[in-house]
Amino acid sequence: MSEINWQTIMPSYEDMLLAGLHYGRKKTVKHPKMDPFIYALKDTIYLINVFKVEEELKKAIEFLRKIKEGGGTILWAAMTKHSEDKIIEIANLLNMPYIKDRWLGGTLTNFKTIQERIKYYKDMEEKWVSPEVMGKLTKKEKYDMEKELRILRKKFQGLDRMNKLPDVIFLTSLRNGGLPAREAKRVGIKTVAICNTESDPTQVEYAIPANDNAKQSVELILETVRKALI
Repeated sequence: MSEINWQTIMPSYEDMLLAGLHYGRKKTVKHPKMDPFIYALKDTIYLINVFKVEEELKKAIEFLRKIKEGGGTILWAAMTKHSEDKIIEIANLLNMPYIKDRWLGGTLTNFKTIQERIKYYKDMEEKWVSPEVMGKLTKKEKYDMEKELRILRKKFQGLDRMNKLPDVIFLTSLRNGGLPAREAKRVGIKTVAICNTESDPTQVEYAIPANDNAKQSVELILETVRKALI
């Protein structure tokens, strides 16, 4: 595996602070297993230690690079609306599958059924761009088909690149990614996740302690990952 030039990849501590990467959640919802990553309590908010963020982010990046350089597949899952654009950007650059909007139950644990639905979606897309097929449909049939395609795209666009179970999944928020994390564990797939102070970091193999609630924070982490993998 090629050596990583951390100086050109990692953000400065100042950039981390400006992005609000160190802001945790309220003390009333803290998970005790996040204690090693917490620097202090300010008013009612826990502050995450940015040195710990750097340390865990490097571990996650090294793991993701190993998967990518070994020809493995990473499933990129945007668990929050503000992480969708960056997740899609990274997945497109790597030609890897992604999920946005919401996780479909059984994506990993009932993959055979998901594959069947993906095949149906791909067939529908092919029909939609076929002049021969579309020329035979009535106006109402075209309307119904377009309506169904919109629903299918919302569910399966991005997943249609996944012709086998991924080697790892990346979650932009463990708080919102409990279901995929559990599914991954059940089928033996490792997980990398951004983990705020209210989540249990032991649910995943690589927890990146950071603010998952702010767009700037999540995008800074994802941009760092992008630079390391592209």
